[in-house]
Amino acid sequence: MSLIPSFFGSRRSNILDPFSLEIWDPFKDFPFSSEPQFAKETSALVNTRVDWKETPEAHVFKADLPGLNKEEVKVEVEDDRVLQISGERKVEKEEKKDTWHRVERSSGKFLRRFRLPENAKMDQIKASMENGVLTVTVPKVEVKKPDVKSIEISG
Repeated sequence: MSLIPSFFGSRRSNILDPFSLEIWDPFKDFPFSSEPQFAKETSALVNTRVDWKETPEAHVFKADLPGLNKEEVKVEVEDDRVLQISGERKVEKEEKKDTWHRVERSSGKFLRRFRLPENAKMDQIKASMENGVLTVTVPKVEVKKPDVKSIEISG
């Protein structure tokens, strides 16, 4: 095994050769192999990034969904206080005459679920989409502070 790549002639594939063009896949023989079809089906799910912040007034979720419009995204709430954001990024139609050099944008279905806390106002949830960013605002129940009345101490 040579540690110097061969610039002349054909290359033999060897996973121990640091200059080999073969990429070792440790999960190659597993049933959930990382074959391209499997990667295509799950890549959108994995790549859907969501931020969740809590303000004094609401819980705010922001999801990056570049290239999607609001008709391709669903926001739902289940009875047991679960917020669900789902949708599908369609595969771009492939022309036979095109030559692809790199495919990095994900496609496929995505689904994210979040259990909402008890202080969420389930009937007042709002969602908006702007510049590929979905914003879901879940107002919080106002926590009423107890009225404190000062009592004068006699004596």
